[in-house]
Amino acid sequence: MTKNSYCTPVVLVFAGLVAFGGLCGCQTHMGGQTLPSAYYLRDDVQYFPAGPETQLPNKRRAIEEYKASQEVLADDLQAIQ
Repeated sequence: MTKNSYCTPVVLVFAGLVAFGGLCGCQTHMGGQTLPSAYYLRDDVQYFPAGPETQLPNKRRAIEEYKASQEVLADDLQAIQ
């Protein structure tokens, strides 16, 4: 009697997981192809704009702008004196 009462909830949980897996829209593989889910039109799309892969160009530009502003300040200071 204990074995029978334990087996029923386990079977129900397993059946529920299988049913849930079939209802969630995931990618599927058919004939060697990866096909989208049935809800692909409602999926949120992540957009990553194109840009430099590293921050080196931004850092180089910031250093050049800083050096140019320091030169302008030095020239202005010499002009005042």
